[in-house]
Amino acid sequence: MELCEILRKLRADRGWSQLEVSQKLEALGCGASQKALSRWERGSTEPSIRQFLALCELYEVRDVLAVFGGRSAAETLNALGQKRLREYLRLLEQDAEFALHPRERQSLRLRTIPLYDLPVSAGTGQFLDSSDYTLLEVDETVPLSATFAVRIRGDSMLPRFMDRQIVYVKQQQTLEHGEIGIFLLDGDAYCKMLSRENGTFLVSLNPAYRPIPIGEFSELRILGKVVA
Repeated sequence: MELCEILRKLRADRGWSQLEVSQKLEALGCGASQKALSRWERGSTEPSIRQFLALCELYEVRDVLAVFGGRSAAETLNALGQKRLREYLRLLEQDAEFALHPRERQSLRLRTIPLYDLPVSAGTGQFLDSSDYTLLEVDETVPLSATFAVRIRGDSMLPRFMDRQIVYVKQQQTLEHGEIGIFLLDGDAYCKMLSRENGTFLVSLNPAYRPIPIGEFSELRILGKVVA
């Protein structure tokens, strides 16, 4: 059974309409329109990781591997679909809500780091330098080297980073060839990989996007290195 069919069945088993699920997702902070749910259930698009986690919570899916990663389901997915499924499973395994043997929340060392409200672009570019941020509480699963967080916008860093995904960044002014960082280029902020092969480029992981060349008169500033 494909992902779209599983999602359709889980909703039908609870007797909810797509509109009701849309409203429940909105209440969980993972808004999705009724049209978006319809596309997921037709298989024309897929939910983001955050939306997938919220759906699992709504549908009370505890054994994610059995529900979504069964042998018959995996066989119906292409290589990209299977990779996406493995990414979902890894995130779920790290979430105490879904872990088989969750750690006590009280045992986690908590700290706060700034999450910038203005998303970094993973496609078109957005200005990051801003005092508009919220303090995000994180635990020891986030690297101690992370000094701030930003939210990705767009699909140019797929399959590693999804649209609206939060990434954690260590503030620093230099990067090595092949490292992923947050850059300010001519006033726009990007999450890209730095390439110094035959020139300097900001490279997307999604091959659908061309590398951005850094010219002689470009104003490039490295804001930090992505650590998670």
